[in-house]
Amino acid sequence: MNPVLVEVTRGDTLESQHRGAFCVCDNAGNVILSQGDIDLPIFPRSSIKAIQALAMMECGAADAFDFSDEEIALSCASHGGEVQHTGVAQSMLNKMGLTKELLQCGSHWPMNEEAGRSLAMEGETPSPLHNNCSGKHSGFLAYLKHMKVTPKGYTEIDHPLQQAIKAALEEVCEVNLDDAPVGIDGCDIPTWALPLKNLAWGFAKYATPEQSFSNERASAVKRLTHAIFAHPYMVAGKERYDTTLMTAFKGKVFVKIGAEGVFTAFVPERGLGIAVKCDDGAFRGAEHILTAVLEDLGVLSKDDFIKAGVEDLYATQLKNRKGKTVGEVRRAY
Repeated sequence: MNPVLVEVTRGDTLESQHRGAFCVCDNAGNVILSQGDIDLPIFPRSSIKAIQALAMMECGAADAFDFSDEEIALSCASHGGEVQHTGVAQSMLNKMGLTKELLQCGSHWPMNEEAGRSLAMEGETPSPLHNNCSGKHSGFLAYLKHMKVTPKGYTEIDHPLQQAIKAALEEVCEVNLDDAPVGIDGCDIPTWALPLKNLAWGFAKYATPEQSFSNERASAVKRLTHAIFAHPYMVAGKERYDTTLMTAFKGKVFVKIGAEGVFTAFVPERGLGIAVKCDDGAFRGAEHILTAVLEDLGVLSKDDFIKAGVEDLYATQLKNRKGKTVGEVRRAY
């Protein structure tokens, strides 16, 4: 059983706990820091969108359709469905001469509550553009159109696009996925399970692209990273941990959320990759685990969070409906 890494108090009494695991690696795969079972395969979910976007970048589709940095960043996003996000997704489709009906991610109400209320007040219902993965799927369509590959069944595991994504994930994370557990993600594409250590290793390589990849892949990784650091709002949105952290500490840390309590991150100036899994799937727990890891590595301190005006990312006060502080969420190791 993984250790308790985050605890929640009410008053002076412990009320809840979050168990989990994390791993920090360098680009040679050496484990720098870890807790819990880092060899247990986990589904990375949306935390690997920057790897899934390699197919679009390396084939030249992003250049062929003149995608902006905002559009490239959105291809790696789990966005809130705000108008900024849906507008950029529509722009990607317009540049390709395609319609939103071709997106095979499905529809859901915006993850951002305010955007969802606005949509409902206008008497509208969600479209695939509001899906948090619409940017990723727009990037998929760019790959398919540029490579002249049929879009039919592009979410199926045996489709050439998904096989290209699998190959990229294997190469980046130094893992063979042929016999790995595989499931279906929320946006209908395959998701392969891999050890937390390999996930951290892959993002350590993203932190050091020129040392870790061929010239072509290094160029793609650097362009993806540049776009995300330039437009962190595109990757998530208002009041989201990854957008807030990357906005506050520009270029210092890359962060990407995945469903069910997964985070990936890398620190360019240290050449380190990080992977986090909160066992109960809670974002609250995962966020605090990652914050603690960044502190332990000496990347960010409590004072850094306070000076940047994002102290709530460091230790969250638990408040009731009247705004009274009734407890806190804090690290437990």
